[in-house]
Amino acid sequence: MAGDFAFAGLWEQWRGEGQAIESCSIIVTEANGVLRPIHDRMPVILDPADYEFWLNPEQRDTGALAGLLKPYPAGEMEAVPVSRRVNSPRVDEASLLDPLSQQPLD
Repeated sequence: MAGDFAFAGLWEQWRGEGQAIESCSIIVTEANGVLRPIHDRMPVILDPADYEFWLNPEQRDTGALAGLLKPYPAGEMEAVPVSRRVNSPRVDEASLLDPLSQQPLD
């Protein structure tokens, strides 16, 4: 898996106590074989061919939408250890994407 990708998510805006409230969530599913050793769930990663279908606000076919909520094919992914610094919101560096073996020692 290389390049950009999109998670399936939900967004809603509603009015509560006189103000607009916006909320969002990322939808998760069971982990595929690549991520299962790391965690039992993973975000639903949409196939680019399904973006328009997923994002169509008029789409009401819940069965077809639910069919998209599956683990991403494991054969199209790889897991690479990275620095624990990715867990800090204070660290925002492109080098965090480098494999741990290429990271500077902390």
